Amino acid sequence: MNMNLLQGKMLAVFCGLALFAGTCLAADAKPQQNKKEKKKHWDQAQKQPAQKQDQKQYDQRLAKYVQYVDQKQKLHQVRLAQLQEKKRLAQYRYEQQYFARLLQLHKSNEKARLQGYQNDPFFNTASDRRYKRDNVYYETNQYGIKYLQQATQYGYAEGYQSGMADRQDHWNSGWQVSDPYQDAIYGYNGLYVDQEEYTYYFREGFRRGYEDGYNNRAQYGTVVNENPTLLDRILTAILPYEMLN
Repeated sequence: MNMNLLQGKMLAVFCGLALFAGTCLAADAKPQQNKKEKKKHWDQAQKQPAQKQDQKQYDQRLAKYVQYVDQKQKLHQVRLAQLQEKKRLAQYRYEQQYFARLLQLHKSNEKARLQGYQNDPFFNTASDRRYKRDNVYYETNQYGIKYLQQATQYGYAEGYQSGMADRQDHWNSGWQVSDPYQDAIYGYNGLYVDQEEYTYYFREGFRRGYEDGYNNRAQYGTVVNENPTLLDRILTAILPYEMLN
């Protein structure tokens, strides 16, 4: 066979194989590129701020909270009458002051509620933390963690005062029947988390505060300038959290 003809055929075969290999590589790279694009879009979606939450859920949460406070105003008068009848004067004074502060805080939160979430840093910050409760993980941001820590601290402070009042009245220990414990909404604004979530952490703080106040001790917190404050290590144990990658 003519050498030039043989070399030409070999060159044609080589070019054909190269073209086939290039086509296969391009075809294989396309799904890989699609996967990367999908992952990129998923990552971006995960980093979207909480402002994208469902408007209906936001409105329902807020309406539930406002209605709850309105109902408590009626029940509170009944509770005060019962305390007076039982001559629990210290607890009567405390719960009277507590509810006055609750209503004042409720009114001060109206500005935030009217503002909504458009300009609120909580709703404009992506979730970068998570905490665990009852074997379920919940994602939030720095403002969400701070808010639940505040709920726990409020609970401790109210619990301490309630426990101290029962001790002064020489009444049996019973944090479960305390009105603020039943309410468990002091400091709640109806915006950031479900009421049940806030209630849980408020009560975790309240129980410990009540025990310290009733027993005149400082096991879970300290009192500085008449302000009961939960210890940092106890707060961390109640609400541990970790950063998201």
